[in-house]
Amino acid sequence: MAITFSDLYTEAGLKSLDDFLAGKSYISGDQLTLDDIKVYAAVLGKPDSFANVSKWYDCVSSQLAANFPGKAVGVRIGSGKAAAPAAPAAAGGDDDDDLDLFGDETEEDKKAEAEREAAKKASTKKKESGKSSVLLDVKPWDDETDMKKLEEAVRSVEMEGLFWGASKLVAVGYGIKKLQIMLTIVDDLVSVDDLIEEQLTAEPRNEYIQSCDIVAFNKI
Repeated sequence: MAITFSDLYTEAGLKSLDDFLAGKSYISGDQLTLDDIKVYAAVLGKPDSFANVSKWYDCVSSQLAANFPGKAVGVRIGSGKAAAPAAPAAAGGDDDDDLDLFGDETEEDKKAEAEREAAKKASTKKKESGKSSVLLDVKPWDDETDMKKLEEAVRSVEMEGLFWGASKLVAVGYGIKKLQIMLTIVDDLVSVDDLIEEQLTAEPRNEYIQSCDIVAFNKI
C-alpha cells in the first residue's frame, strides 16, 4: 500500500493510514524505521479520531523522545528548520543498523513538500469579488442625435469586469429618445461613477452622449 505525504493532510489519507496500521506497531514491522520517521513528519499532529494512527503516533513519539530528547519530537520534513543531528551509529553495529533520521532533504522530501503546499492552496478557496446589476439611462443631445451610433459608442467601452446587456430606446418627449441599457459589473474592478465621467461623457463619446443617470443598482 503506497502512502504519500500529501495524503496525510486529508481525512481520507489518515483513514488509509489507520487501516494500514491495524494490528501493527510500526509501518514496516515491529521496529521503528525511516518509513515511520517520514510518515510521522508528514502528519500534522496526533489524530485522536483515528485509533490506530493515534497509537502508532504515540509509539513513534516515545521512541524519538527516548533517543533524541528535546530534538526529535515534532520535526517536520521540509519545514525549512535546521535539521537535528543524525543519530550516532551503534558501536560495532552493521551498516544496515545505522539510521540517519534527520539527514539532508531528499528529492522525494522536496516533492512531498511541494505537494503539501499545492494541497493547501487548493483547499483555500479564493474569495470571489461581488457583482452588481445596473440599469443606466443614456441621454442624447437632441432629437437629431443618431441613437444607433450613440449605442455603439456606449458598447465600445471595454474594461475588465464590465459586461453590457440588453438595451432599448425609450421616448422622452419632443421626438427625443433615450437609451436604457443593462450592465453587470465586478464591484472591485469597475466604478459606475468613473465609467460615466471618464468614459461615457468624455471625448469622443460625448459627441453623442449628453448625460447618464443610474436608474437602478442592485447587488447580485
